[in-house]
Amino acid sequence: MGHKTHPIGFRLGVIKDWEARWFAERDYKRLLHEDLDIRSLIRKRLQDAGVPRIDIERSANQVTVTIHTAKPGIVIGKSGAKVEELRKLLEEKTGKKVRLNIQEIRQPELDAELVARSVAEQIERRVAFRRAIKQAAQRSMQRGAKGVRIVISGRLGGSEMSRREREVAGSVPLHTLRADIDFGTAEALTTYGVIGVKCWIYRGEVIPQRRQERGVEMMAPRPGPATADDTAALDAAFESSSREDGQVVDTGDPDLIVGVEQPGAPATEESV
Repeated sequence: MGHKTHPIGFRLGVIKDWEARWFAERDYKRLLHEDLDIRSLIRKRLQDAGVPRIDIERSANQVTVTIHTAKPGIVIGKSGAKVEELRKLLEEKTGKKVRLNIQEIRQPELDAELVARSVAEQIERRVAFRRAIKQAAQRSMQRGAKGVRIVISGRLGGSEMSRREREVAGSVPLHTLRADIDFGTAEALTTYGVIGVKCWIYRGEVIPQRRQERGVEMMAPRPGPATADDTAALDAAFESSSREDGQVVDTGDPDLIVGVEQPGAPATEESV
């Protein structure tokens, strides 16, 4: 069996958060397709802005879209003209009030999708693929990554038979849930076919925050020795249960008649 668990999906709810944060019961299908349309529209309009992630939050009548970008100047435009134009387009598409947030990515060399796209663009420009993946891995390590793995596959160098090449630097612990591993993919559209690029970047360990309800359970005080009140309550419970012994409880259903037998009493039809 292959070990093909998605590194980000594997860590959702532990150290990673969802890209879509909303809840729906009846309109789930419509809202999901609306999310996909929003993302495709933004990616199409901001191809050159380096947008690896788009977060969407929903309230009653408002959609909050957070665009993570390596080039915020391209997204914002001159005096915010591009952002305003994009916001109006999204409001027309969704029919709701849209709020746009722009989040800058300070170190694009530590974002796996941006690194994968950079390698794919170099392959499209006919740069030697081995040099492209080696330099990308070295730049990420110089920026503080603990480990990088880049895998490219396809008709590398225009060869007749497709193959796979990889570049690994440092360590990438895929099975450690507290390891902050970013994963991204890209495709290089060359004249001799599509070349796929995958990138894993290990950015160090994150101590996951304990959930509130789990923390309450784990931090609850242990029960101490029984007090006189506890003993009296226990005796009263035993007395009430002994008084009910021998009584037949009719639940209203002839097939569900519950009774407790007195010791030595003959068995009746209802209590069998």
